[in-house]
Amino acid sequence: MNVTVDRNAGFCWGVVRTIEIAEEELAASPKLHSLGHIIHNPVEVERLEGKGLETVTHADFERLRGQKVLIRAHGEPPSTYELARRHGVTLVDATCPVVTKVQERIRRFVDRDFQVVIFGKKDHAEVIGLVGHTNGRAIVVGTPAEAAAVDPGRKTVLFSQTTMDKEEFQKVAAVLRTRVAELEIGTFEESAVEFHAKDTICGQVSGRDKKLREFARANDVIVFVAGRASSNGKVLFEICRSENPRTHFVETDEELEGAWFDGAESVGITGATSTPQWLMDRVRGSVLAFEARRHKATV
Repeated sequence: MNVTVDRNAGFCWGVVRTIEIAEEELAASPKLHSLGHIIHNPVEVERLEGKGLETVTHADFERLRGQKVLIRAHGEPPSTYELARRHGVTLVDATCPVVTKVQERIRRFVDRDFQVVIFGKKDHAEVIGLVGHTNGRAIVVGTPAEAAAVDPGRKTVLFSQTTMDKEEFQKVAAVLRTRVAELEIGTFEESAVEFHAKDTICGQVSGRDKKLREFARANDVIVFVAGRASSNGKVLFEICRSENPRTHFVETDEELEGAWFDGAESVGITGATSTPQWLMDRVRGSVLAFEARRHKATV
């Protein structure tokens, strides 16, 4: 049985940057705090905790005076920076530059008195941060149906959480175009992060769609590795499953089931932009171990 790890899977460059910043800080100091889980992958979080990273909440700032708190790739609202200032907490800002660019663009439209609509998940950390940059006035919609509730009488701009599905974003935009007379779609300008798109969905996320579909079709079985809290992971998993019904979601190799691979000649291992390469390699090794035991039992 051929078992292949998807070379296009794994950490996006924004997550790589955040992990590198955290590891540099931990190498220089025995303790670093992360505001929320640094990424939506419990196995990688556990690895970093072993190096001294502690996950905290906003409520912990009062006891962290004089200490360092990492802002993860999702970003934070302005209120977090003010809270840190009041309590004497030093922030290590590892916000993904793509997210930072969205925040900057949103503020420009707020200054021009636009109604800001964000396509995303209301409780997602990135969206909470984006809404904070509108003084809490942004309208968050998760489906095209919800977009119908937007006030059609105001000049409006549509942005997206960076990890949402591109096709669904376009459906939301289509609904707003039929209702709102003055509508703009949030766009990036050319910048130092070398990112340019017609919408605010991360190009590294949306760009995976085609290659992921090809990878899913090319294998008899797909094992999708991601944290269950990963928004990006949920989207990419559904893309895989739409192309290959023998797609299985796991957080670790301990969740693998031997029956998944019955009759399979090829197995593909892939994952989310928050899935570490070392974990996908470990899952590959466990799948090969299943096959070795099966082969030994039949000899």
